[in-house]
Amino acid sequence: MSQNLLREETSPYLLQHKDNPVHWRPWGPAALAEAKAANKPILLSVGYAACHWCHVMAHESFEDDAVAAVMNELFVNIKVDREERPDIDTIYMSALHHLGEQGGWPLTMFLTPDGEPFWGGTYFPKTAGYGRPGFPDVCREVSRIFHDESEKVTKNADALRAALKEQAKAQAPGEPAPEILDNVADRLVRSVDPEHGGVGSAPKFPQPFLLELLWRSWLRTGDQRARNAVTLTLTRMCQGGIYDHLGGGLARYSVDERWLVPHFEKMLYDNACLISLLSDVATGTGSTLFAARLHETVGWVLREMVTEEGAFGASLDADSEGEEGKFYVWSETEIDAALTDFAPDDVADFKRIYDVTPDGNFEGHTILNRLDHPDDLPTEQEALFARMREVLFTTRAPRIRPGWDDKILTDWNGQMIAALAKAGAAHNEPVWLEAAQKAFDFIRTRMIMNGRLHHAFRADKLQHLAMADGYANMISAALALYEATADDTCLSQAKDWSEELHAHYWDEEGHGYFFTADDAEALVVRTRSVTDDATPSANATMIENLARLYYLTGDETYRDRANQIIRTFASDLARNFFPMCTYLNGLDTLLNATQVVIAGTGPEADALRQVALQSPLPSLVLNVASDDLPASHPAHGKTVPKDAEAAAYVCQGTNCSLPVNNPDALHSMLARPV
Repeated sequence: MSQNLLREETSPYLLQHKDNPVHWRPWGPAALAEAKAANKPILLSVGYAACHWCHVMAHESFEDDAVAAVMNELFVNIKVDREERPDIDTIYMSALHHLGEQGGWPLTMFLTPDGEPFWGGTYFPKTAGYGRPGFPDVCREVSRIFHDESEKVTKNADALRAALKEQAKAQAPGEPAPEILDNVADRLVRSVDPEHGGVGSAPKFPQPFLLELLWRSWLRTGDQRARNAVTLTLTRMCQGGIYDHLGGGLARYSVDERWLVPHFEKMLYDNACLISLLSDVATGTGSTLFAARLHETVGWVLREMVTEEGAFGASLDADSEGEEGKFYVWSETEIDAALTDFAPDDVADFKRIYDVTPDGNFEGHTILNRLDHPDDLPTEQEALFARMREVLFTTRAPRIRPGWDDKILTDWNGQMIAALAKAGAAHNEPVWLEAAQKAFDFIRTRMIMNGRLHHAFRADKLQHLAMADGYANMISAALALYEATADDTCLSQAKDWSEELHAHYWDEEGHGYFFTADDAEALVVRTRSVTDDATPSANATMIENLARLYYLTGDETYRDRANQIIRTFASDLARNFFPMCTYLNGLDTLLNATQVVIAGTGPEADALRQVALQSPLPSLVLNVASDDLPASHPAHGKTVPKDAEAAAYVCQGTNCSLPVNNPDALHSMLARPV
């Protein structure tokens, strides 16, 4: 069938390629069968709608008739949206890493007709240069080797298959050392850039899971170095060009070590992590900068990322009008023209503070930033600059906007729902909580089919069983909403999803959760991991979830499952703890959770609840005293003293404080490192 078959897909990324002369197929049995029948290798191209280099390769090669002719002659060409099919992306990106490549998107992999990888790369230029072959030459050579040197293909495919299966296998179980949390925090705090914050040089990623680990370390130990590393990094990001100073929201990463030049796409998951972290650090430090960035970022999410269904879309593109960042950058002339209603001296001050110069700071244009002036200015001047930014925001609005990928992903929505529920409760913002609840209600009603949670929704079409991280993140969302609202249906939903996850994803032999369900489409390997990538892994997230379920219910089954995951992956810490921050954060909650148990109802109880919700402790678990809990649970039997209307009990392990009925006293117990 010699035509492009993407026209009937719903993914915005796949639809971007529906008019390519390449005869793209969506992933599925039909495409694999076609490759077997024709005895052709498969060219698998994986990307996502907001990916700049995906657009570059598309414009150079996939829209070119001559290049497309080579691809169509030699391969069965399959296009995959990595956000819609993370199960496929995970396998083939891991295969690329086993080939010794760094990875990234677009992911370009060459597969046997059975779908087994044997070679690949990322972006290939159309023409050869700088020691790199041109993409048509790569295609011809790969095809030649497939047909003429099949033993090489078999050898590579066998080696990669073995490596992928070994990666998914359980290692020898272990037990994390008691001092592991403090030792890792000490190692990580010494790796933070003392000038610019963050870890490493260019490119620089926000690393929210690492920052949360350091924040927890400060709260647990009082180590000021950890606190400073978090506040330095957040300040540089919040004042850098990676942050949109007009519209709010964080870009995916910075291409330089200073956080000046972003890779301009905005991802839902990055900003969910930022909202959660900013909420904790703003309440823990009283920083007006972090509070402002929190409100601005939530404002962006509610303004630009909410779908007509009330859930959240996936991303905003890096490009508009074919240029990366064009929507966001300015010339000095444009700034001057927009701010003519302000005094010339004030405009000059704005340009000095926000790094606006005739030559610009990015390819002749200006990315607004305050890296050279990160500290708060006098209140009147900040208010003036806020009005100027509003004018610039309005001036920017008519520009051609970056594309919006409005598909609803269960896993990323779970992250944003949890973040908004947590931040909305902490900062007394009911609109944020309402948005979280609305998205949650959509997913638990419209993204269920045959009793099972599904992964992606767009154009009234629900697709693909949820991956394990979809369940894990929606359990996190349900628990965050339960603690924020005390709605028992949210806790019940978290428990139900936990059982579904265990029934269909649990590895009975090695323990931990597989990425895909036992009845999902069979791929070349069933993956299982504990390490964080751009988003946290399901296994790591579930340690936190299971710990909270244990503390909230007293059911030791949850604690036992959390411990099984911890022991299963403990040996991975010795190899590389850096991508295991979420695992370690969950371990911290299991070992060191601070439980606040509220007894009583009415305004007095609500006031105590609000103090607990405003705590900067990520490991705080907020519970309600109940006789339905097991006798071993700290909340069992807690009552209101005779001279009070409500009381709070602060518990560590099985030991609880005396009843506290004064909100200020409760605040003092929760606000400082212990």
